[in-house]
Amino acid sequence: MNKDKNISIILPVLNESKNLEYLIPEFTNLLSNNLKVLYEIIVVDDGSTDGTQATVNNFRKANKNIRLIERNSPKSLPLSIFDGIRNSKFNSVMWLDADGSMDVESSKRIIQTYFSENCNAVVGSRFVDGGGYKGKTKEGFSLKIFGNLFKSEDSLIAVFLSNILNRVLSRLLAVPVKDLTSGFIIIQKNFLKYEMFKGFNYGEYFISLILELTKKDAKIIEVGYVCKPRKYGQSKTSTNFIKLAKLSIPYLFLAIKSRKILYENN
Repeated sequence: MNKDKNISIILPVLNESKNLEYLIPEFTNLLSNNLKVLYEIIVVDDGSTDGTQATVNNFRKANKNIRLIERNSPKSLPLSIFDGIRNSKFNSVMWLDADGSMDVESSKRIIQTYFSENCNAVVGSRFVDGGGYKGKTKEGFSLKIFGNLFKSEDSLIAVFLSNILNRVLSRLLAVPVKDLTSGFIIIQKNFLKYEMFKGFNYGEYFISLILELTKKDAKIIEVGYVCKPRKYGQSKTSTNFIKLAKLSIPYLFLAIKSRKILYENN
């Protein structure tokens, strides 16, 4: 499967100025000097108040491949991603969180796999070989997780609930992807459409995306990566158990609904 060596990197952000200060130079170096591909980095700002726009504009002065999209619509992670996709120049698009949890070295492995293998998409996964979650590896939890999370703005509760949620989702849905809340992917743009992103509150859009790709017989490869604690800023998810549990409800409802549709069609 021939793919042009070009890529649009989409970073949906809300108050991630300090993280962008190191992420943008790291990605620029990776894409220009290491992978040597044509690229653009699209920062989609969803109403930041921490100077994110000024930070991005400073990089744009020196690098025409850096772009900024300022959203005026109601805040939405899924639609921020789609705005980046819709305005991207290249057919290969990649998006990831801009909080430092999805690092550049992991991005490198995902991009290299995408361009070297016969596939339509590559998903960064915490739940396959080589994957882990802020101290948790596939084999189990290590004491390192407590130190990692203590020094970050992330929540230990969120880590445990995310693992439980993904185990449940994997059992409910028979799809060839284990990390159904990943949000870390490179894919051929022609597989994507607005309906995959609209109507979702947060990360549950990714379940819909994977289900649609499965229906289209897209070839998906998962590459393990270790999700790191965020470096700077506040997490967008709650650290309260009850609130986190409530955030999980749309994911479960979508999975149950999708499972019912899958069984009716088979």
